[in-house]
Amino acid sequence: MIARHAEIRASVQALCRDFPGSYWRDRDRAREYPTAFVKALTDSGMLAALIPEEYGGAGLPLSAAAAILEEIHASGANGAACHAQMYTMGTILRHGSPAQKQRYLPGIASGTLRLQAFGVTEPDAGSDTSAIRTTAERRGDVYVVNGQKVWTSRAEHSDLMLLLARTAPKDATAKKTDGLSVFVLDMRGAKGLAVKPLRAMLNHATTEVFFDNVEIPAENRIGEEGKGFRYILDGMNAERILIAAECIGDARWFVDTASAYATSRIVFGRPIGQNQGVQFPIAKAYAAMRSAELMVHEAIRRYEAGEACGAEANMAKMLAADASWQAGEACLQTHGGFGFAEEYDVERKFRETRLYQVAPVSTNLVLSYIAEHVLGLPRSF
Repeated sequence: MIARHAEIRASVQALCRDFPGSYWRDRDRAREYPTAFVKALTDSGMLAALIPEEYGGAGLPLSAAAAILEEIHASGANGAACHAQMYTMGTILRHGSPAQKQRYLPGIASGTLRLQAFGVTEPDAGSDTSAIRTTAERRGDVYVVNGQKVWTSRAEHSDLMLLLARTAPKDATAKKTDGLSVFVLDMRGAKGLAVKPLRAMLNHATTEVFFDNVEIPAENRIGEEGKGFRYILDGMNAERILIAAECIGDARWFVDTASAYATSRIVFGRPIGQNQGVQFPIAKAYAAMRSAELMVHEAIRRYEAGEACGAEANMAKMLAADASWQAGEACLQTHGGFGFAEEYDVERKFRETRLYQVAPVSTNLVLSYIAEHVLGLPRSF
């Protein structure tokens, strides 16, 4: 394994031992947010890994955040409850004003402010971010927001939302990605804001959010008006890299769990892992995980060096998601009927890792990106 940040990984492993499978099964069964787990991560300083020291954070690189999330998932836990606090940092740290950083980052680092909500996706736009319809109209010193977001996870457990909204009509811009602006919305007490939970296949605390003349101070806009899409690309690349690291962690958990079960499970007087029909899928999943891991670390290297990393971030997310799903299949098949039993945690992890075939970007969109932007093939849509 590529084991950068060994001390951080050991600390995460120690913390996660206080939150065993039974803790996650209880939360999953009741559809509860893992408040105690998130608080423990916050108190440990791990959720402030990317925030500079001058604002109360650890000032660590993206590779450290990736290591934290990978180990969370490799332990059998789920970092999706709080990972947005890490990947939204790319937009604020790279494009926020000094005043905005001073206003928000110390509170986020200490845990008195929660930034877990990323308001981008809309019901009629899906993955086509340029098609979003939520508007932010400038009226003096405020923007007035109207519209709807969907799949906005953790909105009920966040104080702040990083929000992308249209500040100019799409037909009035030179490029379809122009005219979008990004804001920090303080959701505490915001008038006209409604959050509706969405029950889904997994316990992801996801919601729909409705905006009815919600006012945001103009000083909360990040960067220039109309340039928000390019600002959130930093967040999107970081998001894809960190999700890829989580998938590597999931794949590790599946491979380790399958290997342990195959060694201990005796059928017909011998361990089932002695049979190549059981061995080979696990071994192949391990190889896929290791190869995906190399792309994840290449994407991290380019991101930390300030180099263009869109292709690498997308490929890392796709390959790691494929590897975790392959490992999940092997693990479930190895366990047979017991893989469907709640107490083994396989079915929960199986559902959780399946998400990453679809989000935060679908496999088909990654392939379209590679075809057009890397291979130079004609645009397909």
